Amino acid sequence: MQKPEMPKTYDPRSVEQRLYGWWEERGYFTPRIDPTKRPFVISMPPPNVTGELHLGHAITAALQDLMIRYHRMKGEPTLWLPGEDHASIAAQYVVEKEIAKEGLTREGLGREKFLEQVWDWMHRYRHVIAIQHKRLGTSCDWTRERFTMDPGMARAVREAFVRLFKKGLIYRGNYLVNWCPRCGTALSDLEVEHEEEESRLYYVRYPLESLKGEYITVATTRPETILGDAAVAVNPSDKRYTSFVGHIAILPALHRRIPIIADESVDPEFGTGAVKVTPGHDPTDYEIGQRHQLPIINILNDDGTLNKEAGPYAGQDRYEARRNLLADLEKEELLVKVEPYTHALGHCQRCHTVVEPRVSMQWFVKIKPLADPAIGVVRDGRIRFVPERFTRVYFNWLENIRDWCISRQLWWGHRIPVWYCDDCGYMSTSSEETLAACANCGSSNIRQDPDILDTWFSSGLWPFSTLGWPDDTEDLRYFYPTAVMETAYD
Repeated sequence: MQKPEMPKTYDPRSVEQRLYGWWEERGYFTPRIDPTKRPFVISMPPPNVTGELHLGHAITAALQDLMIRYHRMKGEPTLWLPGEDHASIAAQYVVEKEIAKEGLTREGLGREKFLEQVWDWMHRYRHVIAIQHKRLGTSCDWTRERFTMDPGMARAVREAFVRLFKKGLIYRGNYLVNWCPRCGTALSDLEVEHEEEESRLYYVRYPLESLKGEYITVATTRPETILGDAAVAVNPSDKRYTSFVGHIAILPALHRRIPIIADESVDPEFGTGAVKVTPGHDPTDYEIGQRHQLPIINILNDDGTLNKEAGPYAGQDRYEARRNLLADLEKEELLVKVEPYTHALGHCQRCHTVVEPRVSMQWFVKIKPLADPAIGVVRDGRIRFVPERFTRVYFNWLENIRDWCISRQLWWGHRIPVWYCDDCGYMSTSSEETLAACANCGSSNIRQDPDILDTWFSSGLWPFSTLGWPDDTEDLRYFYPTAVMETAYD
């Protein structure tokens, strides 16, 4: 009998799927717990379920597979745990775009129907992502595959929230956040991409109340935020303005009385050296406002239109209000000049809408008590960065970190496990999925907080929630902590 000839060209379809199936059937990717041996473990950074994998995922998978196969060949119990991330803001944006093709909107469908659409998307693309990883040859333990919205993972998220809340590390407050008017939600700093843009610098005169005919001129790239000004600030060492400090300026357009103050944070080289202070819409101005007990005036609605605080501009889109305000300033001869100006403007990472700093009621995690021990384990060598230069980046990030805004005004994601009682006003927290009655008065007249948690709140639990935490499981005791985190640049 003549032996079949080897094909002249390699056909991956006739080899790789058959071989991968055989590997899986034989259980080669599923480690056995051996208390006499130290395991090697990688939790796969879960890809977002917003579509198919891309080249970046392939590179990540190749590097992790290299390490996993090496340690497996050394005879170590080796676990590479795969899974997918629900990617709340990205997934919601993608699904909203999909249903828009059918003339549908999220609001039109309502929360329950919209979430049905998102789950359909999840089931479809979770399967696609798993198949793509298998076609890449990734030797993951698919018997332990996880999804951040699995019931066990959701329970871990609720438990983490309740524990941090009871320790006083989670609180609710009215603070300045990044706000996306299109997505209608707060964003973390990591969800804002800053891009250099050609803009304009507008020089505007503010009349002085006690010095008739005198003005103080400020420069701004966002003239519409003049409507939310609470003060004008100068540097205390700037001799040009020493005599102005303590006087009252009259806010253009709204004719509100605002003080002229001195603050070290003002850069005398920017614009005229005098700056408008808008605590409700700028991070630096917010801090100035806190130091000088200035009022916080929010002029923006959720959708980027102006609210009643904007006076005659209420109801206008932010850019429409800018145009109309500038026209009015010109009529009053308060617009001195306009110059070209290049600066970095924050955009929503998902929909690329220009982000607005805005004071909003949100949930936060106190980060410093958590950052300090995280810094400690790197300083004493228990955790090591490769390349070493990223250690400095890590320290710089954690030593200057601010409290983390964890609430999002979206529908897809882990709902915040807090209930408000409409009878006694008490706020209850629970690690259970639902709550039947108020923990204080027993009333059933309760409603759950409508917000969801930032995706990173659940992703941050990934290395141990995937192994069964908060339960004391055999997997958790043996495979945690993990050995390596091989992640994206950010």
